[in-house]
Amino acid sequence: MPDDVRKAAAHNNAQWCEVVCASHGLVGRTDADAWSVPRRSPPWYPDAVTLRPGVDPEALLARIDDGAGASVKDSFADLDLAAYGFRVLFDAQWIHRPPTEPPAGPPLTPVTTGHGLAAWASAHGGGELFRPALLADPRIRVLARYDENGTVIGGAVVSGDDPCGVSNLFSSTDDADEIWRAVVVARPGVLLVGYESAPDLPPARRAGFLPLGPLRVWLR
Repeated sequence: MPDDVRKAAAHNNAQWCEVVCASHGLVGRTDADAWSVPRRSPPWYPDAVTLRPGVDPEALLARIDDGAGASVKDSFADLDLAAYGFRVLFDAQWIHRPPTEPPAGPPLTPVTTGHGLAAWASAHGGGELFRPALLADPRIRVLARYDENGTVIGGAVVSGDDPCGVSNLFSSTDDADEIWRAVVVARPGVLLVGYESAPDLPPARRAGFLPLGPLRVWLR
């Protein structure tokens, strides 16, 4: 079961990468091995995401612009791309939360307008990365936490139905625990998946997320 959930998490994350790239005019390709785009992806997003263990690295790199700046999300941490001029950008852990009872508390608020998305992106730090086309995709929900003045102080993106991916979670008040709990409240009764690097894992664990296995991001 954990292996199946890990593959589902990789597929979900690849779908989110595909949506972001499509909002920038990049058409991706998905098959049993990987999702990929032939031209450079937007900042912070990979050019390829592996979808199963044991993908052939040369075949994978042939699908992308593998020059300087290329990046690959090695979903099963089983590739060795050092021989191709890549270095490890970071290691992380896939996580999941079974569809158990959500914690108490208010959910996050959906962002539904271009103006609202701009305010959310400014608070997140993503700037022009997040485009209004994201709001038109029924698979995507951009969620925000506002203070009493209507200022965005945290948020996340949830994508897909079941499993539902959690990404781009942030808090400007240093209370990531509250945002993780609010995401679970916003999407009750479904399997939640995502990934975090080691320093950011504790708030997710306290919200009921469990580790699935490692992933690695390579950069050239």
